[in-house]
This record gives sequence, C-alpha cells and structure tokens, in this order.
Amino acid sequence: MQNQSPKVSAAARNALTLGALGVVFGDIGTSPLYTIRECLRALPPGEHAQAILGVLSLIFWSLLLVVSLKYTLFVLRADNRGEGGVFALLALSQLDRPGKTVLNLGVIVVLTGAAMLCGEAIITPAMTVLSATEGIKEVWPGVEHYIVPIAIAILAGLFAFQYQGTKFIGRIFGPVMLLWFVVLGALGLWHVIKNPFVLHALNPLLGVELLVLHPKESTILLGSVVLAITGVEALYADMGHFGRRAINTGWYAVVLPGLTLNYFGQGANVIAQGGQVENPFLALAPEGPLRLALLALSIGAAIIASQALISGAYSLIRQAIQLGYFPRLTIKHTNPDQPGQIYLPLVNITLALGAIATVYGFKSSSALAAAYGIAVTATMIVTSLILFVVMRRAWLWPRWQAFLLCLLFIILDVTFFGANIHKFADGGWLPVFIALGLLAIMTTWKLGKAEIFRRIYANEITESELSKIAVSEHVTRVRGTGIFMAGNPTGTPLVLLHHVKANKVLHETVVLLSITTDEVPVVADADRFTVTEIGNGVWRAIGRYGYMESPDVSSLMQKVRGAGVPLKLSEATYYFNREMIVTGGDTNMLEWQKQFYAFLSRNARQARDYYQLPPMQIIEVGLPIQL
Repeated sequence: MQNQSPKVSAAARNALTLGALGVVFGDIGTSPLYTIRECLRALPPGEHAQAILGVLSLIFWSLLLVVSLKYTLFVLRADNRGEGGVFALLALSQLDRPGKTVLNLGVIVVLTGAAMLCGEAIITPAMTVLSATEGIKEVWPGVEHYIVPIAIAILAGLFAFQYQGTKFIGRIFGPVMLLWFVVLGALGLWHVIKNPFVLHALNPLLGVELLVLHPKESTILLGSVVLAITGVEALYADMGHFGRRAINTGWYAVVLPGLTLNYFGQGANVIAQGGQVENPFLALAPEGPLRLALLALSIGAAIIASQALISGAYSLIRQAIQLGYFPRLTIKHTNPDQPGQIYLPLVNITLALGAIATVYGFKSSSALAAAYGIAVTATMIVTSLILFVVMRRAWLWPRWQAFLLCLLFIILDVTFFGANIHKFADGGWLPVFIALGLLAIMTTWKLGKAEIFRRIYANEITESELSKIAVSEHVTRVRGTGIFMAGNPTGTPLVLLHHVKANKVLHETVVLLSITTDEVPVVADADRFTVTEIGNGVWRAIGRYGYMESPDVSSLMQKVRGAGVPLKLSEATYYFNREMIVTGGDTNMLEWQKQFYAFLSRNARQARDYYQLPPMQIIEVGLPIQL
C-alpha cells in the first residue's frame, strides 16, 4: 500500500490511524508497564526527587530524538512503494543487485537486523505478557507462584489462535489501544496536576546531569531507559499496512502525549510516595476496582503488543523467502481481501515454543529486561547504517549531509547498545543466540542456492539450440503441454534436457517457466508476466512477484494461455528438478555450511506446494548435486 494520498476521505484516514494504534504502537505503547520500575532499580540508593526528574528527562528526550526525529521524520521516508522494514532498506540501498558479491558486508548487516527483529518477536510476547501478569500480585498478594503459569497459559492461547488470522481480532485492536492510551494519559495527567513539579523534567540538562553525577550507574540506567523505545522498529516494519501519514498522526496525536503524561505521572506519584513504590504503573490507580480494571486493561494491551511482533515476524520471514534468503515454508493467507495477512505454521510454533521457554527460564520481567535491550538497540544501529546508504543512493543527498545526520543517529544507537552490553551474561545472550541461528540459516541458504544456480542453471544451451532440439529427428513430439520450471529466465532448464535425453520425446507445446522476485513489495498486474515465442512450439514465460507476494503458478498459467500460448491447463504436466545434495565437492562453502544446506534442502517445503500446483500434474526429476 502506498502512503495515503490527500484524496483519501477523512473517515478512511481516521480508520487507518485507529488501525495503526492497534498494530503499530502496541509494543512501544506497553513500555510504561515496566520502564519506570526498571529505571528506579538502577538509581543509586538514597536518590529521590532530583534523580527521578533526571530519569523522566532521559525518557522524554529519547522518545523525541529516536522516535520523533529519527523514525517519523526520516526512516519512514525510506519506503519501497509504500512498504517498510529492513528488506525495504535492502532494496533501496541497492546492496543486493545482480553482479555484486552474493553476501557482501552491507547484505550481512541487513540480515543481522532482520535476525535481531525475529529475536525480538520471541522476546516481546514473553516480556509484555509477563510484565502485565506480574501486576496480579499487587491486587492479590500471595499469588506470586501463579504468575509464570498464567503468563504461559496466555501465550499458549495467543499462539493457538494465530491460524485464524488477524481479520476478526484486528477490529478490536484499534479501539482497545485507543482506550489504553487515553487511560495512560488521563491517569498520568491526574498525578501531574497533583505534583506539577515533575514538569521540570522537560529540561534535557536534568538527564545529562544525572548521568554526569553518577557515571558508575549511568550504563545501567541507560540500559533501562531504552525500554521506553522498544517497539520503535514496528513503526517502520508495519508501514505498508497503514501508510506514513496514519502512523505519524497516531504518534503525535495519541501515542506520544499518552506516553509522556503517563511517564511523568508515574514519576510524580513515586516522588509523592517517597520512592516506596513496588509497581509504579499500577500505583497510578487507586486500590480497589479501578486498579483491578487497569490490570485487566494492561493484560489486554500486552496481548495486542505481542500480536504486532508476531505478525511482523510472519511478514519478515516471507520477505526473506521471496528474496532467496530462507528455505520455502508453508504460507497460508488468512484474509482474501488483505494479501499481507498471512500465517506461517512453522514460524508460529517456533515463536510459541521460544516465548514460553523464555518465560519459564527467566520467570520475571526484570530478569527478561536484560535480553530485551540488546535486540532493540542492535536493530536500531542496522537501520541507521543502511539509512546512510539509502540517503546517498536513493535520495541522492550530499555525502556530508547524510553523514552528519546518520552520525547523530548512530551515536544515540551505539550509546544505548553499549549501555546494554553489560547485560549479556544476565540474558542478553538470548537475542544474540537467536540472531546467530537465523543468520546461519539465511547466509547458508543464499550461498547454497547461488552455488547451485552457478553449477546447474547457468548452462550454455541457448534458445536457438533448444529450438533445433525441438525439431530433431531423434525427438518425438507428443500431444499435450510440458511446463518446465527454469531457475534461470535466460537459459534452458536442466530438467528439460534430462527429460529429452532419457525419453526422446517432447510435448507439442513446451513452456519454459521462470518465477522471479523483484525488489518491490507488490508487482503491478501489467508487469506480472511476459511471454515470448522461441519457435517450434517452445515458449518462454516469466512470472514476476514482489517480496510481499506468494507465487500462484496455476493462476499465472491461465494468463499465459490468455496471451496466446496454445495449452490446455488440465492436460499440462509440470516438471521440476528435485535437488539431491551430496557434500564433499570443491564449492566455496565451509563443510558445516554444506551439511547444513543439505539439511535445509531436505526439509524445505516442496516446490509443488509452494507454487500452488495440482499434485497430479507434477513430475519431479532427481538431480544429484555435489557441493
């Protein structure tokens, strides 16, 4: 979806903004559940009012500099035909163009960011649900031992219903999150009015003063402050669903005011209570029914925040599959009206097991906070680095201008990242471990596919030679249509040569079909396919899809027939190579990568299912390949 045009009605813009509140801002919107609490624990003993003002100043200016300046003003401009996310940056930066090294440094950096985001998709549900359910002990003391089982049960239920898609539940996400931000702002404003002294925290010097006066604690403190901006990458990753205008409107009109008032309200209440507050968020509401209602609302908001990252992981993995960085997986579309609403069963199971294991292993949101910061800040650094390349290559900015702006962003990002490094042994290893695993999959798959393409598909059989083979006296033409899947849209597929060599026959109509993925989210219908006649009953068809689309070869072939190719789809036979990987060759891959690629290839979703073809019309030819 492109960013909304000014012609869009006010009602449509409001609907998009409401939807953005429910999906885009769920993660960053639930940060008040734990941010102030973790910051207070990082303060030196005995510090009180002045230190709390410094904490509020750091949080407020982090929101302004990172979210308002970096993301809403600059990063959201880096859209690829309306779509955002790290793979949109990859396309705009032109780091993955044909002719370049398969895995250059820029591509590795982008893949690292993608891997970190997937790690965040495991940690975020665990963190938000666990922090919300921990409020139960504030309402019902003595039930601490039930918190982890309740959080696990909520997560299990959340992942169990993913197969139904977000169409139904998405209708209530927006209104619930709107209510959430209104309640955040109202409770915060109430306490700010009672103690307007906290408004002094708008002064950025108070935050700087806190860090200067307490250099030993500054690292720990900044590592807690960064929790206020977790989920900022969701603004960019989900841009394609709602557009930049709706996201900016939601941020400035609803989210930023609500978050600011709530953080300042928590600070005002903590100061009024002399710093003796176990759960600063729930303490905003008076004891009794209001606090119970706030707890229930916070749990609902936490579930919604989890959903945003889960859906984001589905889109991210599909983009990686389309661009050739991930093995084929089963992709199910849950809403025929919204192609972006998808469900990946294997990814869902992996996220569910990862989130539940994280809750069981860490047992408290305070312990899990250590794992949270590293994933967020590492992804922020990747975005800043690739944004510089986009500014130079896509926006044609002067080098000095792009450098100075991105240098500011990188200084902020690296500062926050450095403040989280000390957490590595306490849990920061988790996102790094997850990212390394995903990075190994993506790099190995890309290298393996590139090597196979070089060895197998880039053969020297030209179209003119193929035309001569079609009329050779040694080849018998039989009735029907043979559709041969070609990895190279300019060569002759090896499966056709094997078929002719073994059987000495060729169908009267032969189609060489290649499916390519363009570095755009969605390909226009006018550019969907091209058909050229090679001669002697042989045709070449090329289908083009964006990285946000799933190929549908049956539908494509109907369009090919409509373009004049004489074929009967009911009688067509589709031929595929079935790769049989053998290690021990001389390819430029490490031995463990060869073994790993062989494992991934055996377990990848079969091509006939990925391309949505009728199983009774498929023939697969075994093709041993030594890597």
